Amino acid sequence: MAVWYRRLIWLATGLTLVVIVLGAYVRLSDAGLGCPDWPGCYGVLVPAAIDHAVASADFPERPVEVGKAWREMVHRYAASTLGFCIVLIAVLAWRNRKQPGQPVAVPLLTLGVVIFQGLLGMWTVTLLLKPLIVMGHLLGGMTTLGLLFWLLLEDRRAPVNGEPVVRHISWPALIALVVLVLQIALGGWVSSNYAALACPDLPTCMGQWWPEQADFAEGFVMWRGLGTNYEFGILEAPARVAIHFAHRVGALTVTAVLLFVTLAYWISTRSGQVRTACAAVWLALAVQISLGVATVWFGLPLPVATAHNGVAALLLLSVINLNNAASRVLLR
Repeated sequence: MAVWYRRLIWLATGLTLVVIVLGAYVRLSDAGLGCPDWPGCYGVLVPAAIDHAVASADFPERPVEVGKAWREMVHRYAASTLGFCIVLIAVLAWRNRKQPGQPVAVPLLTLGVVIFQGLLGMWTVTLLLKPLIVMGHLLGGMTTLGLLFWLLLEDRRAPVNGEPVVRHISWPALIALVVLVLQIALGGWVSSNYAALACPDLPTCMGQWWPEQADFAEGFVMWRGLGTNYEFGILEAPARVAIHFAHRVGALTVTAVLLFVTLAYWISTRSGQVRTACAAVWLALAVQISLGVATVWFGLPLPVATAHNGVAALLLLSVINLNNAASRVLLR
């Protein structure tokens, strides 16, 4: 692959992880509507240039909070830079499409995801933090990260001396990936509905192993129409309890699936790549569980909650790495 193409892939992958963590920080610090318009902020591109009198007249329902405005705009600056990098990656991939080993489909797919991700970012603001959009925005960021990371893995594990490689779907690893993505989506639903502390105790929830007051029907209504401001959440306590408790059940399910799948791979193969991938999953999973417990135990401290989101991305990368390693068979 071209040197600049490879460098851009590395840069974009790291920047995507930064954008995901920044997005979590913005959301968890209640700065999601720090700029009530898009793509600017109170009509300007730099919060320092906000005219408070004009802003108050144009957005009387949103008093200017400069700190929140800066957090939101820094996230937008980083996301815009990432989008530009991915445009360059797609252009270079298309220009080099005739070179052996140059992927084209994944870079173009990544560009499509990022374009849609930009729309989700706009709708997050214009639809007033609608939970379905916020959750979709999180998944879009994770999808972008996963696609870029896959390109890195394909480059790093490219066949040597033209040695043929047969690719196959490794179903246990794929099932683990699907289960993890569902749990990440559920985590986004918890965050967007402000349900992170709906169960303030551990290991029980509201003093019960299965909270009787949980309202799952109300908690998982995906669409509630337009025009509602979802900042700080609109659900009553029973619905939030149901969302939080579902996330805990999901965490136990993901842990069981990941441990079962990785132990099965470890026992059944001597491949160093696969075993290293399993160890990476174990490490990320252990850290993520610890952060999840600490988030509840210490009452949602911002650094811990933000790290919980960031390590979810790293756990996703570790499972994608496992899929990539397990899908390769070298023919000698």
